Amino acid sequence: MKDKVALITGGAAGIGRATAIRFAEEGTRVVICDIDNSGLKETEELIKKMGAEVLSLKGSISDSTDVQKIIKETINKFGRLDYACNNAGIEGASAYTADYEEQDWDRVLNINLRGQWLCMKYELPEIIKSGGAIVNVSSILGRVGFAGAPAYTAAKHGLIGLTEAAALEYAEQGVRINAVCPGFIDTPMLERAGITTDKDIMDGIIAMHPIGRLGRSKEIAEAVIWLCSEKSSFVTGHSLLVDGGYVIR
Repeated sequence: MKDKVALITGGAAGIGRATAIRFAEEGTRVVICDIDNSGLKETEELIKKMGAEVLSLKGSISDSTDVQKIIKETINKFGRLDYACNNAGIEGASAYTADYEEQDWDRVLNINLRGQWLCMKYELPEIIKSGGAIVNVSSILGRVGFAGAPAYTAAKHGLIGLTEAAALEYAEQGVRINAVCPGFIDTPMLERAGITTDKDIMDGIIAMHPIGRLGRSKEIAEAVIWLCSEKSSFVTGHSLLVDGGYVIR
């Protein structure tokens, strides 16, 4: 992976930051994007301190113009794109299906599914040139249902379907496309959802994982690295659960 180029969306914190750092550890040149400019700069500084090359770009994956600009600036800076980790997403509102507001539904699907498709749409022409790999960050809620999160669940299920379709389409061109499905990971997203600040909720969530704890961002990053590396050269169209046993329970 040394001297190759990886793009990580949602790189300002959590899984995106951990993945960007993990790529940098492999000697990969890293491009990070996010709408959170402050967090983006923090990630950039962490990678620079490692002595790695990094380009940080502010932009929204739900905006086609932003996505195209991110890809263009990546190529202008590094001349190639080998790997993409499409990680950016939002948790969305919490409500049952009949009570879900239309604007909330549209926002979640626009970012968590349409945004991921936009990323792939503009990443693929460059990754085909390098014969690289794409990893989409889905969720355990891409494999099972969860009451009160219909939009998020639908988007993450859809992302797995998108991953499988694209994997079929581009395998003969040497591009592998997979997904990771994290369980509940200790990230700012859980804070925003109020999970890590409420002991009773936290204990209940932890109890859903047979391993008995929340996941760590670095554990997801390791899965992304493996799926991009030659160690997984015969793997495509797969959705890798990294969930502490959540789904089997």
